[in-house]
Amino acid sequence: MLPFLKEFWAFLRTRKKYWLLPILIMMLLFGVLLVLAQSSAVAPFIYTLF
Repeated sequence: MLPFLKEFWAFLRTRKKYWLLPILIMMLLFGVLLVLAQSSAVAPFIYTLF
């Protein structure tokens, strides 16, 4: 995973595509939220956000 992140960061720097970073972070946070929503203890708190 670490080599992928290094290569991705090098791609962002050389191509000057810094606008992709917030999109990637939001997708990652949304994925974590979906994983947490599947557990029964945390689900009621996450459903109130939407």
